[in-house]
Amino acid sequence: MTSISNQYRCRADDPADSVTSDRSSPLSRDDIFHVLQTNRRRDAIAYLLNRDGPVKMSDVAEYVAAKENETTVASLTSAQRQRVYIPLYQSHLPKLDKKGIVEYDQSRGIVRSTDRIEIFRPYLEDMTDSDDHSSRDAPRSIVASVVGDYHVTSACASTGLLVATMAGLLQIPELTLAVLIVGLFTLATVATTITDSLASNDAIDGRPVH
Repeated sequence: MTSISNQYRCRADDPADSVTSDRSSPLSRDDIFHVLQTNRRRDAIAYLLNRDGPVKMSDVAEYVAAKENETTVASLTSAQRQRVYIPLYQSHLPKLDKKGIVEYDQSRGIVRSTDRIEIFRPYLEDMTDSDDHSSRDAPRSIVASVVGDYHVTSACASTGLLVATMAGLLQIPELTLAVLIVGLFTLATVATTITDSLASNDAIDGRPVH
């Protein structure tokens, strides 16, 4: 009786059973975010999402290494390849295989995505869209900042000229002073209009106004 219990216990604790359970269990939101928390797993999944059938593990590693080093596959050095290849081979791809996201034949160096990988597509697309918006918004933010700074500077300059002239610190003909002040306030008004226009466009596009 003891022998039968021990045999049953050994089978229940078999790591292979645990792997099978992981592969068949639904992925929770926490599971998805845990998988996506590292750049290398994200990039590997992004690569496999656009490939049909089995691919070489070395191809996945080269793509991830090129992304990580912001270069092309052809320009990768041996050190850059190895720095990514080893963690993918030993850790990241086995983890994706355990979760049933890919089928990874480690001995042959072959990776095949499963239907489950499609779960990650919307998450990766959201990340890409977020990066694109940040890139597009950067020039707009710079323009808005410069315009805003000019608005403050022109208002201060106008006030300073007026006060200095009235106090006798500057000897500027009244007509010249009037032209300068009107010109500065006109430019300040134009700057305000530009800023408001940028803010209005951001609101229409659904972007937060900074």
